[in-house]
Amino acid sequence: MSKVRAEILDVDYPNTAAARIVINAPASKIFELLANPRAHASFDGSGSIKKSISGPVRLHQGAKFGMAMNIKVPYRITNTVVAFEENKKITWCHLMKWTWSYELHDLGNSTTQVTEIFDGHSIPAFSRWWLKKTGAVVRNPKSMAKSLVQLKALCEG
Repeated sequence: MSKVRAEILDVDYPNTAAARIVINAPASKIFELLANPRAHASFDGSGSIKKSISGPVRLHQGAKFGMAMNIKVPYRITNTVVAFEENKKITWCHLMKWTWSYELHDLGNSTTQVTEIFDGHSIPAFSRWWLKKTGAVVRNPKSMAKSLVQLKALCEG
């Protein structure tokens, strides 16, 4: 049996990464996990999300949600949903201004292509410095691919 993998995509913008996977589940089922901040730690491939600490049960355009995180040290971050299309796309950002997006494309027969995108190409100078200093851009593609594999396992299991 071959190991399930997500495809890491080539991206032409600096400080940006993307990965894609096909999940044998309807977009609505996948989107329910993405729109539930309390579920994010269950499919986080980076291991940095510890738990949801504030926000609505289900995200929506403009919703704010706080997460307990740990990347070398524990911290808390508040995200804001900046794009929301039911069963198609959800994007959030925080004070550093980069965004995390999930785009869902219905392939028919209860199969969905999911693309995760980290976009930091037009962020402020301090945020660019921070990404470089922490090595996030180098780590992100592999972590995103792991997240998508875990999301697939949750949705197909």
